[in-house]
Amino acid sequence: MLGWNKICCATDFSEPSRLAMLKAAELARRLEADLELVHVHTPPPATGTDMLVTGEEVGAMAVVEIEKTMAMWRAEAERLVGRPVRSSVFPGDAAGEIARLALERPFDLVVVGTHGRRGLKRLVLGSVAERIVREAPCAVLVARRNEHAS
Repeated sequence: MLGWNKICCATDFSEPSRLAMLKAAELARRLEADLELVHVHTPPPATGTDMLVTGEEVGAMAVVEIEKTMAMWRAEAERLVGRPVRSSVFPGDAAGEIARLALERPFDLVVVGTHGRRGLKRLVLGSVAERIVREAPCAVLVARRNEHAS
């Protein structure tokens, strides 16, 4: 069919990325493709010496929570796909890391959600989905909530 055997779904655990995960799981099930959920987080900045908790400790606690959340998302994806799903968590820049992974693994398709920001918010915050579309070496499916549905 499309030749999509390895699908990556980027998630930030938001509602738009949940929609992307549902679409990716459906495609993986239909195409009998491998699915990997990927979350990229920004490590906390270094803290001053007068803090009770170091930046490394805060980062370690955040990663534990991210791993717990990822395990729940992976379990749901496995239920939808009907077989094991891989998951990975990385520190760094989301768009850059997803594009790098798509090149290294190599994925046939990246599925990503979009928050649909427009205007000044998009200009200031940028668009991770747009950067992934530009930088990924494979097909990218941007899942978006249908705002016109009843």
